Amino acid sequence: MIAFFEQLFSYGFIVRAIIAGGLISLCASLLGVTLVLKRYSMIGDGLSHVGFGTMAIALAFNWAPLAVAIPVSILAAFLLLRVSTNSNLKGDAAIALISSSALAIGILVTSVTTGLNTDVTSYMFGSILSISKTDVWLSVGLAAVVLTLFVLLYNRIFLVTFDEAFAKSSGIKTGRYNALIAILTALTIVIGMRLMGAMMISSLIVFPALSSMRVFKSFRKVVICSGILSVVCFFAGISASFAWSTPAGASIVIADLIAFLVCLAYGKVRK
Repeated sequence: MIAFFEQLFSYGFIVRAIIAGGLISLCASLLGVTLVLKRYSMIGDGLSHVGFGTMAIALAFNWAPLAVAIPVSILAAFLLLRVSTNSNLKGDAAIALISSSALAIGILVTSVTTGLNTDVTSYMFGSILSISKTDVWLSVGLAAVVLTLFVLLYNRIFLVTFDEAFAKSSGIKTGRYNALIAILTALTIVIGMRLMGAMMISSLIVFPALSSMRVFKSFRKVVICSGILSVVCFFAGISASFAWSTPAGASIVIADLIAFLVCLAYGKVRK
């Protein structure tokens, strides 16, 4: 076992992936608790499709993918919030409309320009080899912001999550907090797409929160458990990927799925 981990950490790209991916998993799981409880968990799936579409277009025109995808994904997050709250097109329908359109545009532009090359494929399905030092530093900065948000604004996030009407009547600017969570979610999705891919990045938002809710009922305990579980499952998935030469993103999702099934079984037995 010791020899296995020595070999695992002997590769620089794996160390970068573990640091960046672990921090991204932590951010996604913390934000995911709020999104799942507000019944808005599919925003991760929608934003990942938007991110892939914009990155595909950026690669086709030789633009910097992150420089294009980050502002577009943030605008998409704002648009999803506005459309779902101020029109007859609610929640999942708005996400489906925007995400499928962005994905179709990205694939269409790719097919008529560069084709489905290695760069585009890595953003769609993820690639552990593509994690750079820049991605690591972006992940560190993102994790610092998300952790600071949850520590300093915990009570207000709790109110906005469970009773937005009461929070608004208490003088809390709920729109600002919803917008902040949407922006951080968009950043987490775009940065994490290099490792997990657009097809599977939303699992980092949904699985840890759902697993923790099967075991705990307290919001604080769910948040803490979700963060720990997400990081553990990420490391387990990376280790399994290295040991058996399986795709990293898929291995991480399977680890999250196993954790969810275990938590589900534990919750039923305890009842």
